[in-house]
Amino acid sequence: MLHPSPNPGGQRRYPDGAVERVRLIQQLYSVGLTSRTIREVLPFADSGGASPEPLELLGAERDRHDRQMTGLQDVRKRLHDCITEARNHDGPETSS
Repeated sequence: MLHPSPNPGGQRRYPDGAVERVRLIQQLYSVGLTSRTIREVLPFADSGGASPEPLELLGAERDRHDRQMTGLQDVRKRLHDCITEARNHDGPETSS
């Protein structure tokens, strides 16, 4: 996904922007995209334009993440409510 060019000593030289490209690739991996999907999408991330297929793919991924975030927000609210209820509860009665 990176395209280095060798220098005369045989070492790889990466173009300007390679660090940012690696960060983008890591972010895409971290949200669950496969290497195949990332390879399909990267050229459009570079050029800013895209054909319909990668746009549909990215739209589907975005929608999937929206659903996950909604679910996580729901779980967070339920946990918050449980914590609040537990803190407001007097606790078990003790006998003296």
